[in-house]
Amino acid sequence: MLALLLVQAETGSALLAALAFTIGFVALTVAGSELFTENFLVPVAAVVAGRSSIRSLLRLWFGTLACNLIGGWIFTWLVIGAVPRLRAIAVEVGRGYVDLGLGWEAFALGILGGAVITIMTWMERNTESPGVKIVAAVTMSFVLAAVPLNHVIVSALEMFAALHAGAPFGYAQWLLAMLWALLANMAGGLLLVTVLRLVQVGRGDIVREREAGEREVAGGRGAQVQEGQRPEKRSS
Repeated sequence: MLALLLVQAETGSALLAALAFTIGFVALTVAGSELFTENFLVPVAAVVAGRSSIRSLLRLWFGTLACNLIGGWIFTWLVIGAVPRLRAIAVEVGRGYVDLGLGWEAFALGILGGAVITIMTWMERNTESPGVKIVAAVTMSFVLAAVPLNHVIVSALEMFAALHAGAPFGYAQWLLAMLWALLANMAGGLLLVTVLRLVQVGRGDIVREREAGEREVAGGRGAQVQEGQRPEKRSS
């Protein structure tokens, strides 16, 4: 978000800012972190396959969403406090979601936003190459920011930055916009991507793919330990 605001303020180019925004998704991928919408594929397949419960899925969704929003609020507060010259562009970018309203355009942009990030997850799950994972992160996040699509976390952070910078709207308007984007993202990610994936490979195959990947990672750790190397830290 800092890169997006900085580049747009300095160049006036939304496309260059969208390219700078991809830094955040590279960080997400390499660090093993996740966005709320990245949990629309494998965890849902696990529930469909009977390997997890709906309660666990809802807990995962709520926990990830809450942490994304709390962390986003704190970091956008720091960004605006540290680089006050970004206030004007932050307000301009953030108020765009309020001006967009709660109509079909905002919902359609949200459907595409949810689909794009779930496709990114699909792409990343089908390769063990770090370079290919980064390509997926960069290309999909560029599309997300260049349009821009209506993504519940990205739009929330942009609106948080605007609010910290003195935006002409309040948290009530942010909440309405966020809930609308949330519904649209779920429709796009679950209906346009996850259902298609389940039909294509079967409900159990997605889970088995993930388990195979986890076993491979665990095997790699064991080999590192045997060779006297320090195991690489990876998130689950």
